[in-house]
Amino acid sequence: MKAWLLESQDKIENRPLRLAEVPEPHASRGEIRIKNLFCGVCRTDLHIAEGDLDLKRSPVILGHEVVGIVDELGEGVMNHKKGDMVGVSWLNSTCGRCKYCTSGRENYCPEFKATGWDADGGYAEYMVIKEQFALSLRDMHLEPEIIAPLMCPGIAGYCSLVLTGAKKGDRLGIFGFGPTAYYVLEVAKYLGIEVYVSTRSEKNIQAARLSGASWVADATKETMPNSLDSAIIFPPAGNLVELALASIERGGTLVLAPVSSSEIVINDYSKNLWGKDIKTLYNVNRKDATAFLEIADRLNLKPSIKVYPLEDLCDVLIAAKKGELETQNAVIRVA
Repeated sequence: MKAWLLESQDKIENRPLRLAEVPEPHASRGEIRIKNLFCGVCRTDLHIAEGDLDLKRSPVILGHEVVGIVDELGEGVMNHKKGDMVGVSWLNSTCGRCKYCTSGRENYCPEFKATGWDADGGYAEYMVIKEQFALSLRDMHLEPEIIAPLMCPGIAGYCSLVLTGAKKGDRLGIFGFGPTAYYVLEVAKYLGIEVYVSTRSEKNIQAARLSGASWVADATKETMPNSLDSAIIFPPAGNLVELALASIERGGTLVLAPVSSSEIVINDYSKNLWGKDIKTLYNVNRKDATAFLEIADRLNLKPSIKVYPLEDLCDVLIAAKKGELETQNAVIRVA
């Protein structure tokens, strides 16, 4: 089968990924094999390729926004059949036994394995995964290429929103407005939550306004017109933390969504942090993923995407790094 292999890390401009012919994988007991149709492009792929995240195995096939068709069943598979459409997210597997897995917090499992990092992902014609970690898409009406980016920014955004505890009538602040924030805004509106967006980019300011945010501006330059009940920060910008906390009322929650951050300093603890909670998004879980996909299908969410052939993956990753993609979401057509 055709697959993009990452064997050693380097700047993406040096094209560390190699398109190669490799043996097809086959499903073992409890696993399904997926014929990959589409795989969304994520900046985490860049972080792995360039060495911002350690290389867990070599070679590895990147890609964790996968939509495909089940085409082979391992012994004992009960919940999928050949021909089913399924999705694969960042969550590839957990132990299922630890205190986190048995208390509904599988995203904290010490044996958490990530698709396209610990295990081979979607930039290949086939992949295998334990059946319980493949998300069923058989009842969804959205096109498979539209579903692909839901698998990472969509699910991660919804997990962040859940962590805030925001409910109908609340005011939610979003700092940064990329693909993940777009999904949060759409779902928050559906849930009756008022959304305030802070972003520096004029392009993103216009996009947030068109998407129905109640207020949009750069909060480092303009003061929000109302205090917030909760907020989410998406960029890895530690300087935004105290600003966001200052915008939140007592008893409110700030969620930090990035996987890394610049230095965080709280200069005025008593005024800006005391009486408020800070949470971090740590991986994703299947419960929230399933809930989000149901909402996305109900809302007929259709983010802006452009589909590229498998052979163009390196060019797409380079464009993503340079901020030169034509749409918010790039999707690779695998088959």
